[in-house]
Amino acid sequence: MIGTMWRAGLPGLLLALIAGSAWAEVTLTFYAHPGARVRDGNLLFPHAFVQATGTLDETGETVDWAAGFTARNPGPQLLFTRGEGVVELPNPRYVGEGKPYLRLTVSDADYRAVRARADWWNTPEGWVYDLRRRNCITFIADLARVAGLRTAEEPSLKPGTFLEATAALNPAAAWREQPAVATEPEAGPTPGGR
Repeated sequence: MIGTMWRAGLPGLLLALIAGSAWAEVTLTFYAHPGARVRDGNLLFPHAFVQATGTLDETGETVDWAAGFTARNPGPQLLFTRGEGVVELPNPRYVGEGKPYLRLTVSDADYRAVRARADWWNTPEGWVYDLRRRNCITFIADLARVAGLRTAEEPSLKPGTFLEATAALNPAAAWREQPAVATEPEAGPTPGGR
């Protein structure tokens, strides 16, 4: 009895494993966050960051990671001097408020390369933050190139403008809203009551 159940279930199990790995993928989305506003008593500045979501093909591990590069000690001193930077993981609310500009599916190897490069930005060789020359946009541009994208001219102080120009250079990866699902109009009275 158990042998019969095993033989009957084996093809289904194999099919599920094959189909599951075919659907595994990691998607990188590059965002800009609007600034010059106050939320919860904090002044928010324009910012760029990347988010990775999906499943690794090789292991089935779920991916849900986001990162941006910012000054460790923000303040007016950064108008005049360089400081130490840090790669931070934005919270889900912050990610949800961002505007997406680029989205692309990457291989497991490309995802790991992007993560490794993001980690490098937290090392003594990579942590230098300069508001005008080495900021969140420089970080995003670096990661975009690792993922195989062409990038717009930098440095820049306008994350949205930078990502818009980068999207124009990579039309296949440019963000597109999902088309709305068309619905049939409800039957009802026509104008004039007929």
